[in-house]
Amino acid sequence: MKLRGVVGGVLGVCAVFTLSACTDDPVPQEPPADAAPVIQPGRPGEPNKTLSPSEAGKAAPNAQPNKADLDYVTGMIVHHQQAIEMTDLVKLHGVNQQVKALSSRIADTQAPEINMMNNWLRQNGKPTVEPGGGGHGGHGGHDHGQMPGMATPEQMNQLRATRGPEFDKLFLRLMIAHHEGALTMARDVQKNGSVVRVQEMADDVVATQSKEIATMRGMLTG
Repeated sequence: MKLRGVVGGVLGVCAVFTLSACTDDPVPQEPPADAAPVIQPGRPGEPNKTLSPSEAGKAAPNAQPNKADLDYVTGMIVHHQQAIEMTDLVKLHGVNQQVKALSSRIADTQAPEINMMNNWLRQNGKPTVEPGGGGHGGHGGHDHGQMPGMATPEQMNQLRATRGPEFDKLFLRLMIAHHEGALTMARDVQKNGSVVRVQEMADDVVATQSKEIATMRGMLTG
């Protein structure tokens, strides 16, 4: 009798275990205690935050783009398009090999960025910004006169008509102003934008174009 009781008790425990193991209700899983922390970028002027895995999972992954985000992305595409038009002229009229190498790097950087920004617009249900007008007039609803650093139609015509060393100097002066305008646009969206991805785009522009400005100034004075 005692043996039957023990066996019955064991079977009962096994049945309970089997039923609980087969239940349809998922058991909440906490992130492993040793999971790596997540770094959340801070706003400009603010430090980054270190989040635990559970905190990162509860954080909102994406904010909705605001006007500053959309204006920056569409405007910077236009800005980049003119920069690439300027670098194309270096291939035709430039003579300084350092200027040619720099202009090639600018084009190699900014052409993929245009594609990336247009992809971001598509993902957010916005129209893309395609080249048009060869650097004259507005693109995508933007007026060149309202975007910092954009070369005017007269300046672009002057660049097309210049040759040799004078072309190289004019290109550098115009591209320095162009880059400085891009920094103004990037710093504006760093203050007023709401989307982390756009902040990252602006951070890249500030880092890359600040270095290129210093390089171009050195070429002018060297």
